[in-house]
Amino acid sequence: MDYALYADDRPDGRLFEVDLFTQRLVELTGTHSDDERDDVMYVLTGSGRIRFGGEEHDLRRGVAVFVPAETQWSADGDARALSVLVHDPAPADAPAVVDCEAVEKGVATAGRQFVLGATPAVGCNSVTQFIGLIPPGRAPDHYHLYDEVIYVLEGRGTLEIGGDIAPLGPGSCVHLPRTLVHCLANTGDAELRVLGVFRPAGSPAEAYYPDGTPAAVPHES
Repeated sequence: MDYALYADDRPDGRLFEVDLFTQRLVELTGTHSDDERDDVMYVLTGSGRIRFGGEEHDLRRGVAVFVPAETQWSADGDARALSVLVHDPAPADAPAVVDCEAVEKGVATAGRQFVLGATPAVGCNSVTQFIGLIPPGRAPDHYHLYDEVIYVLEGRGTLEIGGDIAPLGPGSCVHLPRTLVHCLANTGDAELRVLGVFRPAGSPAEAYYPDGTPAAVPHES
């Protein structure tokens, strides 16, 4: 399947590279800068400290980091992250760090929930970064009006597109072009957790069924 791959098969750490994004696995230690692209990161393992300007923040699993283009930053420790470079980004003023473990969950369709990381609300104007929390089961086929890259954090599932099925597990990566009808199903007994970044920014709950009908989002009680 053209829309799924496995990080273990990419020893150089580069995952999907498409028009809008470069998805990669990186070690954060050292000094870094990128004059052209925003960097949206999520710490997968390890710990350390990150610095930009006069600010310093802890790094640990579950911390999201947004670094605008033309920002020099440095980090120490052994933190490893999923990084998404955003090509031709919208202007942004300052970096941001979000502890995703402390963010309130939002509600999407089919019993799914999400936690927001880097978003326009924290100054990341080009994309929305989120953690999707998917219970066991299969949601209806649907599509989005944004382009998305996904990394599986925990759990087991499948990606279904046009009758083709690809297995998903920790370290699986997915690229979903806008309007591509798909289903990301949880085939296990525990929650499937995925890390997504999509553009243009918006709500992870926004989806459409194949006939164009907007997917209904349940109201929280």
